[in-house]
Amino acid sequence: MHIDLTGKRILVTGASRGIGRAIAQALDTAGAQVIIHYNQNEEQATQLAQTLKNNPICIQADLEDPASCANLFAESLIKLDRLDVLINNAGIAIDAPPEAPLDHWLDAWNKTMAVNLRATELLSRLAIQHFSQGPGGRIINISSRAAFRGDTPGYMTYAASKAGMVALTKSIARAYGKKNIMAFLVAPGFTRTDMAQDFIDLYGEDHALHDIALQRLTEPEDIAPLIVLLASGLADHATGTSIDINAASYVH
Repeated sequence: MHIDLTGKRILVTGASRGIGRAIAQALDTAGAQVIIHYNQNEEQATQLAQTLKNNPICIQADLEDPASCANLFAESLIKLDRLDVLINNAGIAIDAPPEAPLDHWLDAWNKTMAVNLRATELLSRLAIQHFSQGPGGRIINISSRAAFRGDTPGYMTYAASKAGMVALTKSIARAYGKKNIMAFLVAPGFTRTDMAQDFIDLYGEDHALHDIALQRLTEPEDIAPLIVLLASGLADHATGTSIDINAASYVH
């Protein structure tokens, strides 16, 4: 099946590397014009933009800052006039076990919730307002298997933030479907990215492989095709769904 996204204008947060980068590349290949959001990785974002063909646009924003989130959405509309799809992909994971010093634990909690959940909700709120003025649109939230199966003590905060995305996605889908606003959640498992490399360096790749049912780790490129499908409108009757991409390491 060939999916043609020509004419679609799509904002991808955290698109300079990892899963977001693969998503941006796949969307561009399908014909979409992509806004590449980044925070600190300007060089990587620029390099990515140079490889895409459909007039990509790079916009910097610190998603920990609500004003910066709002500006990201506003600037996206200024650059493209409209958006058809919002993909909330950006996320952080900070090691903060319960026995960590309180200051560190609180800082990790606040930063993780701000980037992973509050920014997702704020951008989704702005997208709903924008989509409601036109023909509708789609919101795709990249969560994690940790939202359903939990995580290690050091990453309970990360799991909690990703679980919040589940309820947010389902609430949007239930409330706004009749306005032609669809919402989907994709829950990757352990994926070979820069964020995961610290774990691989510490525990070894075999440790991660032991947890999955397939013979190789999930790559960002294994996730991107599903995002293209969801962005196309061909799967709109799956609105509100949560889709696992975790090599059967957790099936909910």
